[in-house]
Amino acid sequence: MLTIGDLSRATGVKVPTIRYYEQMGLLSHAERSEGNQRRYSNGERDRLTFIRHARDLGLTIDAIRELIELSQHPERPCHDADRIAAEQLSTVRRKIERLQKLEAELVRITSHCHTDQVRDCYVIRALANHDLCHDEHD
Repeated sequence: MLTIGDLSRATGVKVPTIRYYEQMGLLSHAERSEGNQRRYSNGERDRLTFIRHARDLGLTIDAIRELIELSQHPERPCHDADRIAAEQLSTVRRKIERLQKLEAELVRITSHCHTDQVRDCYVIRALANHDLCHDEHD
């Protein structure tokens, strides 16, 4: 059995986050020792590793909950897991597209600034007047 500190060190997940995942129902409420310390099994460590990896990939708590539920039924088809991953991929691609627009706009406005004085600075003017932006990027 692992203490919450041991579990944290083994998975790289901070103690308050472990408690949060318990509250959210992603982890089972830990058994308690005679001294009222939380005790976790290797199975809980594996579950927490799964959760951390899913969070690193940007999956929501609800998506993780659904994937955990799916993983408890290994005989079921995996199309729901595929759907969840595909939805996350779509979300990531939209974010990348937005970031690329932001990057392009920042490159554009910083390349226009060829003055030594703020009163003539294109960056300041562009930030003050959205009409000077090339693309929508909000």
